[in-house]
Amino acid sequence: MSEIISISEQNNHSAAFSSSKVGQIGEELAARFLEKKGYRLVCANYKVPIGRNQRGATVTGEIDLIALDEDVLCFVEVKTRSSDDFASPLAAVDLRKQRQIIRTAKVYRKIFRLNNIKFRYDVVSIVLVENSRPKIELFKGFWNEDKFRKKFWTDEF
Repeated sequence: MSEIISISEQNNHSAAFSSSKVGQIGEELAARFLEKKGYRLVCANYKVPIGRNQRGATVTGEIDLIALDEDVLCFVEVKTRSSDDFASPLAAVDLRKQRQIIRTAKVYRKIFRLNNIKFRYDVVSIVLVENSRPKIELFKGFWNEDKFRKKFWTDEF
């Protein structure tokens, strides 16, 4: 059964939203929020194949927003929840998600030959508060690639 959801301009969130609709609303809010903070949006919903799984099926990575914060290229993950009663939206940006975004960002930088550009991984957390303005927070440099680098053995013990 399909459900028709209308969104009022007053941010009245009393209707039950599907998770995909909540995500779409969040990405639009995050884009406007970042632009107000001085970011220049480069791309939204960037998707690219990043490898294959154990069964040989193609794995596609996605980055919600790609933007420039002055001279830094930012790969932004947007997490939106209709409530933070259960857990913060940040809890959904786990190691698996971080690794997938890193792989996708590497492909993006390789395709566009952005070898020497500064970059970072940001998160925008959005909680849609009923009958109120959404709570939006920006976490610059939420993670980096260091913890995902392969460790090499050395002769020193």
